[in-house]
Amino acid sequence: MPGPLLAVDAPFVLYRSFYALPDSIHGSVGRPVNALLGATNLLLRIAADRGPRAIVLCFGAEAAPYRVELFPSYHADRPPVPDPLAWQFERAPELFSAFGWAIESGDDVEADDLLGSLAEVEAEAGGRALIVTGDRDMFQCVGDRVSVLLLKSGISGFEEMDGEAVRRRYGVGPELVPDFIALRGDPSDGLPGASGIGPKTAATLLEKYGSLEGAIAAASDERPRVAAALTESADELRAYRDIATLRTPSVERPPDHETDLAGGARGARALGLNRLAERLENADSVADL
Repeated sequence: MPGPLLAVDAPFVLYRSFYALPDSIHGSVGRPVNALLGATNLLLRIAADRGPRAIVLCFGAEAAPYRVELFPSYHADRPPVPDPLAWQFERAPELFSAFGWAIESGDDVEADDLLGSLAEVEAEAGGRALIVTGDRDMFQCVGDRVSVLLLKSGISGFEEMDGEAVRRRYGVGPELVPDFIALRGDPSDGLPGASGIGPKTAATLLEKYGSLEGAIAAASDERPRVAAALTESADELRAYRDIATLRTPSVERPPDHETDLAGGARGARALGLNRLAERLENADSVADL
């Protein structure tokens, strides 16, 4: 049986590695390469553990234009990318490609949207997809053939999220994750949610009425504070739900491709990641790393 498609949130993996590893790790030109090293090691560990049929890394816009149009403050409070990390972002596609890993990117959509598209295409073809990310928005993609490998803080560890795991965490199923985000809010994206409605109330409303629209329509049946939050911000809540809902640009299903250790070793040496290169050169397979 073929392994799953591994669809990777490249910006998240690079950010996570940059802040988890010391920037004293320098490459051949005296610049930090901590994000590149950490991201590569993480993906090699997951590849050894899960045996994917192919790996795809997704990049995209920091803030998709359609989301900013819906809510101008979307991502507005995020700090700029530090220069040492920006330099590594520029070199990441070339390094990842050296391993035979595919790259998907877009200027009008975010990495999340591309991840969702890849998972959808893989599931429709009868395959399985694992989405590697730390972004809980991706829980909406979870289904019979799609899981999320939710990265834990630090430099190692992940939790596989299936439909039951999403329900245990949020109190609603994957199909209601955008509605849940709209009500609860999402500080990382700058979405305020409904005033005074936290995760427990959001889950209760969605379980009771089936959707954000159902909750808005039945607002008069709720406590005055909840009713006011739903009715006075109804249009804003719909916009938040649309922002949280992934767009699915057209993508091709990636062909099977094993990780190329020799190519990866050459890419690592070009950046001065010599210890990584030595490990790759001395391994017969990803499982040997």
